[in-house]
Amino acid sequence: MSRIVARSLLAAMAGGALALSLAGPAAAQEKGGSLRLLARAAAGTIDPQINYTLQYWQLMYVTYDGLVTFRKTGDKTGFDVVADLAEALPTPENDGKTYTFKLRQGIKFSNGQDLTVDDVVASFQRIFKISGPTAGTFYNGIVGADKCLATPATCTLEGGVSGDKAAGTVTINLTAPDGEFLQKLAVPHAYILPAATPASDQGTTPIPGTGPYMIQSYDPNASLKFVRNPNFKEWSADAQPDGLVDDISYDFGLTEEAAVTAIQNGDADWMFDQPPPDRLAEIGTQYENQVFVHPLTAMWYAPMNTNLPPFDNAKARQAVNFAIDREAIVKLFGGANLGQPACQILPPDFPGHVDYCPYTKEPGAKWSAPDMEKAKALVQESGTAGQEVTIVPEDTVVSRAIGVYLQDVLNELGYKAKVQPISQNLQFTYIQNTNNKVQLSISQWFQDYPSPSNFLNVLFSCASFHPGSDASVNIAGFCDKAVDAKMTEAFAASVKDKAAALPLWTEVDKMVTDAAPAAVLFTPKRVDFVSSRVQNFTFSPQFYMIVSKVAVQ
Repeated sequence: MSRIVARSLLAAMAGGALALSLAGPAAAQEKGGSLRLLARAAAGTIDPQINYTLQYWQLMYVTYDGLVTFRKTGDKTGFDVVADLAEALPTPENDGKTYTFKLRQGIKFSNGQDLTVDDVVASFQRIFKISGPTAGTFYNGIVGADKCLATPATCTLEGGVSGDKAAGTVTINLTAPDGEFLQKLAVPHAYILPAATPASDQGTTPIPGTGPYMIQSYDPNASLKFVRNPNFKEWSADAQPDGLVDDISYDFGLTEEAAVTAIQNGDADWMFDQPPPDRLAEIGTQYENQVFVHPLTAMWYAPMNTNLPPFDNAKARQAVNFAIDREAIVKLFGGANLGQPACQILPPDFPGHVDYCPYTKEPGAKWSAPDMEKAKALVQESGTAGQEVTIVPEDTVVSRAIGVYLQDVLNELGYKAKVQPISQNLQFTYIQNTNNKVQLSISQWFQDYPSPSNFLNVLFSCASFHPGSDASVNIAGFCDKAVDAKMTEAFAASVKDKAAALPLWTEVDKMVTDAAPAAVLFTPKRVDFVSSRVQNFTFSPQFYMIVSKVAVQ
């Protein structure tokens, strides 16, 4: 991992080079103790097949399991898929369209119920019955998924997912080979839940899981509590290591400023939200051994509703992209060493990424400066000047500040803009639902797994747009048949040769960027500030902080 050294954040604030050192985690302590986590607000439902936030996925990884998962390690092997509830990774059969998983024996849910093939079959059906956010993008290739997407309530996935109780196996059949299928099975939306779990969003009601921790209680206005799962016995340290702490409290309500102070005083151990920029120099100098910085395959972006004025006009969306001073936004985030200006969908050093920025003073490979003259000309050409625009950011220090900045930009372009911050407990689902008529919002996207489709297909395909749903992650409502066709071509090519498919994904990246359903703002780095009690802090490129590996003194 990378550990921040003295004065590095101070240098970052001053525009200097960010100094990083490579250091191994502190030796793990014996099991025990309580871990207290903080967030400004809750992150919505705790139903693992519906929630689509980094904030809760970090905890769901240690509460639930899928047939497979990503290796829980603090190096690049954290992107590797390993067997989890299945005994081993299956060898694809039937020309890559059939996968057979043999379940491990003796695994129980936290309620004491044995894990069976019936639970697996019911869990895959439930993905569609609840109209999960990735049902139409990750799992639509399963045989029978087309009928389930059309009529979710009666989903059976007949011919697609079946169990053999005697053999203890589950077989999944696809309509076509999918080179990313195991990665899609490794994310929380494919977690295995008891067959009796209701086919509706369980909201604040805990669902039994198979991981080392279980949810004891959840009050979105106060806290989320985890305790040890008494029925858990470690079956694979790579897939699901036994946790070190006895219980975890995730408390909500403190501002970012107050959270930093609580960690400094030892009253809390970690904060989900980014420390406010005006505290970075302080914690980077006075608490250097408690701060960790890591680059992320992620983006901050501003989706624009392509189905509502003024952003149903592509020229209006392009105008916003030209007008934004991305360096100014990076400063709001914490400085040039914690964020990098960006104007394309795929992040740097990501499969399929080729530097591309059409929205800058000198269009080319990199962003250099805003072009307000070009932006104003596009607004006039669009005929949208004078229209009202509401910007919906999260009610956090950075997101609110970016919202206010964008308000100034839109007003300068000739719009009548206002900012409507919403608690991060509600904002992500609110901006997804077309019934709320959100024109422009501020959001972040963190990879589910390292594939260009996870940005392009999930966020901007027709299949990921679900009008009237809180689980429509295509926030812009962008649906372009030519883009979809090119993505279909890329998927087909990747089955035989993932490397050969990358130029096609690069082309999709350019097509979506040119259509401007969103304004990509910057790619961030993650700042983790922990208390002096925390030991064995381990950062995974897939999970970020691995909660089950954290120890406390």
